[in-house]
Amino acid sequence: MTQAIHRLQETDSSVAVSSGGELFLRFISLTSLEHPDLSRCKNVMIERGELFLKKISLSREKVAKLCHTFIKDGAKILTHSSSRVVLKVLENAAADNKRFTVKLMAEKLRKLNIPVTIVLDAAVGYIMEKVDLVIVGAEGVVESGGVINKIGTYQMAVCSKAHNKPFYVVAESFKFVRLFPLNQQDVPDRFKYKADVLKTAQDLNQEHPMIDYTPPSLITLLFTDLGVLTPSAVSDELIKLYL
Repeated sequence: MTQAIHRLQETDSSVAVSSGGELFLRFISLTSLEHPDLSRCKNVMIERGELFLKKISLSREKVAKLCHTFIKDGAKILTHSSSRVVLKVLENAAADNKRFTVKLMAEKLRKLNIPVTIVLDAAVGYIMEKVDLVIVGAEGVVESGGVINKIGTYQMAVCSKAHNKPFYVVAESFKFVRLFPLNQQDVPDRFKYKADVLKTAQDLNQEHPMIDYTPPSLITLLFTDLGVLTPSAVSDELIKLYL
C-alpha cells in the first residue's frame, strides 16, 4: 500500500495525491489495532477503503451546497484554471436559477448555458474591478490556511485583495496537507514541477512551476466538506484529520 502511494506521488499534480494518500493510509491502517485476525483485518481494510472513496465522492457536493449560497443573483465571478469543485458550485448555483457571469473555465460552463468571458492571465488586474467575487479551487490546503493551486492563483488573490473583492477557495478535506510554507520557495519542488522535468532538468531556475502558494492573509473563506472555514481555522481541522 505504501509503495503504491509513493508511486502515485511521483506523478504530476501530486499535492492532492500526497495528502489523499496519507489520509487514506491513516484511515485504513487503524484496522490492524482493532482486528488482530489477519483475514478479518483484510476485509475491514477493504470496507474502509470503499467508505473512504465514497466520502471523497460526496465531499464535492457538500462543498457546492455550502458555497453556492454566497453567489448572488446577477453576480460576476472570476475563476482560474479548471476545477471540478468550482464547476460543481456553479452548476448548483445555475440549478437554483441564479443569473451570473463567469470569467474563464469556458467550455464546460457554456454547456450549462452560463455566460462566460475568457480573460488573459495578464489582464486579471484590469478585469478585477468589474467582478463581484473570485472563486478558485485548490490542489492543496496547507496548515496555515493558505493554498497551493495552479500558477496564477497568487497574483489573482493579490489583485482581489487590492480591489476589496472576496476571494473564496473551494476544496475537499482530503486536500488538507501537512505543509507550512512561508513563501513560494518553501513549496517542495516535487509539487512545483512535472515529474519528467525533475528527472531531466539541469537547472530548475530555468523551468516554469505549475503551481504557486497563496498565503492565508489573501483568502476570505474556505468552503470545504468540513464546513465554511476561515484560514485560521484550518490548522485545527487538519489536526483532527491526522489524529
